[in-house]
Amino acid sequence: MSIFAAAVARGKTGWTASELDLSGLADIDEVVDALRDAEPDAGLALLFVESDDEYLAILRLDEGEDLRVFGSDSAFAEESRIGSVLLGEVETPALGVDDLAARDEDEEERPAADPDADPVGDAELLNDLGVPAQRLLALCGMEGMLPSDITAEICQKIGCGDEMEELREA
Repeated sequence: MSIFAAAVARGKTGWTASELDLSGLADIDEVVDALRDAEPDAGLALLFVESDDEYLAILRLDEGEDLRVFGSDSAFAEESRIGSVLLGEVETPALGVDDLAARDEDEEERPAADPDADPVGDAELLNDLGVPAQRLLALCGMEGMLPSDITAEICQKIGCGDEMEELREA
């Protein structure tokens, strides 16, 4: 399974981005420690984990505490060890695609949603950064969108797009 994990952190001097190796981490606490270590003084740290051009998990830490987790599809936890580590303890289902459709009935161009996707976790974890839950779910359900596309769009919206692009090109 191909995994790309990138931490973006907002500190006093702006955003930084770094790639994390999650292969040797045994549980969510070790993942959180690695995220904290990426930028110890960050007020906000996000971890984007993309797997096999199919799954996306986003973890958020505020002030090094208060972990919030979102996964584009619960199948990630069932199909991979790292998916299980990241999403295994997530019990709260995300707003479903049906909830999204109900809220967006007035929109003419609704994205085609993947009927098999089962998003889990806190879809509202990026609300205060300008990416509401409905937008996050729409991105995850949009036909043809890869996890890397979703990550890029989110990072552009929250102000760390250049840092993420530089990291991918390195």
